[in-house]
Amino acid sequence: MNSGIDLQGNFIQSLMDLGLPYGTAKAIWMPLPMILMLIGATVGVLVCVWQERKISAAAQQRIGPEFIGPLGLLAPVADGLKLVFKEDVVPAKADRWLFTLGPIIVVLPVFLSYLIVPFGQNLLITDVGMGVFLWIALSSIQPIGLLMAGYASNNKYSLLGGLRAAAQSISYEIPLALAVLAIAMMSNSLSTIDIVNQQSGYGILGWNIWRQPAGFVIFWIAALAECERMPFDLPEAEEELVAGYQTEYSGMKFALFYLSSYVNLVLSALLVSVLYLGGWDFPIPINLIASVLGVSEANPVLQIVTASLGITMTVLKAYFLVFLAILLRWTVPRVRIDQLLDLGWKFLLPIGLVNLLLTAALKLAFPVAFGG
Repeated sequence: MNSGIDLQGNFIQSLMDLGLPYGTAKAIWMPLPMILMLIGATVGVLVCVWQERKISAAAQQRIGPEFIGPLGLLAPVADGLKLVFKEDVVPAKADRWLFTLGPIIVVLPVFLSYLIVPFGQNLLITDVGMGVFLWIALSSIQPIGLLMAGYASNNKYSLLGGLRAAAQSISYEIPLALAVLAIAMMSNSLSTIDIVNQQSGYGILGWNIWRQPAGFVIFWIAALAECERMPFDLPEAEEELVAGYQTEYSGMKFALFYLSSYVNLVLSALLVSVLYLGGWDFPIPINLIASVLGVSEANPVLQIVTASLGITMTVLKAYFLVFLAILLRWTVPRVRIDQLLDLGWKFLLPIGLVNLLLTAALKLAFPVAFGG
């Protein structure tokens, strides 16, 4: 059952009960999911930026932001407002159209990918049957925008950064897809809802991380490379390329690159949570908790509490992974570009292929344990 359709019908019916005609009620509904997605993703980015600043400060034994709002919580908002009001400069010899389109093409696919992320059993914008495939397809669009931005800037550092971004993305998309295919094979589905449901019932013991440890490592490394996080931030390495493809950008265009980087990091963490860590599933099975408390699983209060805690579990798992990504930034040195490409083509790709073949073999041999 598609819960999104039910939610849409209930919302439209509620507006019609208030006296609005069907067309008006539907027109009011149509932009709401996208607006909620944009607001949710933006808030997630603000939390991520604050978390990065605080963890970075702790790693360097300093305080970090603390005066702009309580505990410095408004520092990311201040950064965003500063970028909004900065002058938007376009280099005289840049390709103006491509220069403007680059950041838009980079940020749009990342936001659209949130369509298939389930925060809870009935909390996602749309349950696409091929949701994971849609995400892989959307993620392959982003490098085009990065290459476009680097080329259009008419700057050698920007062009090198764009070329590095394209090469890095191509190198790590294939291992990423192979890791996801192994999960889809075990779940017999490309739907993110089905993948989480397949892990539920046994608590932490049923999560895919135990059946796909190699896939988890491949996915996480490839996701960090796709997000251009340390130690894989070669396309914008400050010591070598000034700021890579972002060198000539300022104002809102630069803000879009900055936003897409953090939105992509949060998205990757959420997908790791959904694919490998059970999504909204509890470490202890909910039916076991209900039986200990002597409460029926059909109890409406228990269902509301379970749904609320499920959302919390998804977000907590995701932000724990964001914490690890930030910690990695200050504990691992940046790799060279040849080492980066070697890791993708010579190590992750063969391991991903072996992992996929091994998953297929184990699924045939042990169909109950591997989702046959």
